[in-house]
Amino acid sequence: MLQSADLGPVIEFAPDVPRWRQVARVIRERIEDGVYQPGARVPSVTEMLDEFGISTSTGQKVHRGLRAEGLIYTEPGVGSFVSKDLPRQRDEGSGGA
Repeated sequence: MLQSADLGPVIEFAPDVPRWRQVARVIRERIEDGVYQPGARVPSVTEMLDEFGISTSTGQKVHRGLRAEGLIYTEPGVGSFVSKDLPRQRDEGSGGA
């Protein structure tokens, strides 16, 4: 059983949503809330394993998904970081006809 000693609330996974999407949502919310500022390092795959109790492949999917959204970029051998030019949030409206 996971304990939340220094980690804050431990996520309770919904059975009908892939775990990588649920963890990606948590990281995305932290970026949107300013917990992770542009240019700041985001949790590594190993750190996500420890915090969320997920597998390595699930952590890799989280990073791939966040990169695809333009929220993070990865420097091989260094880590993954919040993009300096974040895409506009979806609820701000889009498209100009």
